[in-house]
Amino acid sequence: MSIQKLLGGAALALATLVATAHSFKVGAIEIDHPYARPTSAGQRVGGSYLKLDNKGASDRLLSATSAMAASVELHSMSMEGDVMKMRQVDVIELPKGATVELKPGSFHIMLMGLKAPLKAGDKFPMTLKFEKAGEVVVTVNVEDPKATDTAADHRH
Repeated sequence: MSIQKLLGGAALALATLVATAHSFKVGAIEIDHPYARPTSAGQRVGGSYLKLDNKGASDRLLSATSAMAASVELHSMSMEGDVMKMRQVDVIELPKGATVELKPGSFHIMLMGLKAPLKAGDKFPMTLKFEKAGEVVVTVNVEDPKATDTAADHRH
């Protein structure tokens, strides 16, 4: 392989990374890379994920809303023996100085009653409400799963 081809591929990968990386901030909370997975026609629920980096005092994610869904819920997921359990939670705690990643198989945001399928390449707004930091509108990118994702990336 020529160096030009190799560098061209690296440049494309970097451009793709820059195009998909996006972050937001409200108060002392940095919100990194909100994304959702594509859904199939007729699928009424979807998951949304992001990373919350709390640079200040303890806070809590109280809720999320989006016009893409009839309702939006905060969820946790855990393994209990051989059974994966998903539960709605009232809040997601953000301890002082901590990073909390909402990801498949862990905390996540469920979009219930989707009004249209989520298609790769689409974007939609979602409002996050924090107890102390307040509200912020983030842009959620709909992205195909990466090769490193596992069965924990659930579809209901």
